[in-house]
Amino acid sequence: MNRPIVAITMGDPAGNGPEITVKALLHKEIYDSVRPLVVGDARVIRRAASFVGYPDVPVRICRSVSEAAFEYGTIDVLHEDLLEDPSSFPVGKVSAEGGRAAFLSVKKAIELAMRGSVDATCTNALNKEALNLALQQSRGSFSDGHTHFDGHTEIYATYTGTKHYAMMLVHGDLRVVHVSTHCSLREACDRVRKERVGEVIRLAWDALRSIGIEKPRIAVAGLNPHSGEHGLFGREEIDEIIPAIEEAVKDGIDAVGPVPPDSVFPEALGGWYDAVVAMYHDQGHIPVKTVGFVYDRERGEWKAVEGVNVTLGLPIIRTSVDHGTGFALAGTGRSSELSLVNAVLFAASLAHRRK
Repeated sequence: MNRPIVAITMGDPAGNGPEITVKALLHKEIYDSVRPLVVGDARVIRRAASFVGYPDVPVRICRSVSEAAFEYGTIDVLHEDLLEDPSSFPVGKVSAEGGRAAFLSVKKAIELAMRGSVDATCTNALNKEALNLALQQSRGSFSDGHTHFDGHTEIYATYTGTKHYAMMLVHGDLRVVHVSTHCSLREACDRVRKERVGEVIRLAWDALRSIGIEKPRIAVAGLNPHSGEHGLFGREEIDEIIPAIEEAVKDGIDAVGPVPPDSVFPEALGGWYDAVVAMYHDQGHIPVKTVGFVYDRERGEWKAVEGVNVTLGLPIIRTSVDHGTGFALAGTGRSSELSLVNAVLFAASLAHRRK
């Protein structure tokens, strides 16, 4: 009973989330340290089990958390009828029905965590186009009036009442926290402001200490090539980033920078820093996915798809896979479950530390 309960959302039913959920929960190591509970439509999980070659794996329908047995070999699903006909629901296609099902799974997981019914949440990928198609068509009828969300992070922030938050990607000892994520590159440059950079440095510092790093060292990446070369290639470092770092240092945070973006990640992989603050989505995502996503040329398939997405600043724990819905592979059973396995175990470790 010391194993934390982790609610795992099924993701978009047209994507690979249901399949990798089944594959992940066939790992005995999950049940050794976690009590996993899938949140979604049990019928989708049963179909996914056939996709991955385990059609006979038991799927237990639960109407409450207390009904789950958390026994290895059986998948517990906190069930709701989210699709009209799961048996004929098309995989690999964007649809409002799929977006609605994914959203309602996430909303339910958040509610469980906010009530204290589960110790942590872990999300499979949703499709942002499908999500917003569903929200717009319904005019917010199932989302408390909301007709747009950029993604998981904003859903969590809204339903937990969180104003200050950030995304952290983790692969091994490489940790990257983002100043901005889902916006245009032009807008991302405008979001590099002293207040936001300083906020993210502090969120990163708190997160590192919460996972047991007593004296974290944080590198702050520059925005421009060579961190601007003293204003030659832009003034964001001078006007916004350096003042934020200086204030953080005054507060006792070990932060350095701005470090040129093309140097900071090799240095972080070398153990120089415990985390990197990246200025925008791709600056942080590309290095993490370069080391975490490994393609086997000879076999023509992904050998590894690893990495964990963590939302910082929330009152509840949320981790996620570090990849998309994989529509191209949906229904084939070939998607790698490693990122989900890592995300579930990371959520459990955060829950242990929080307790």
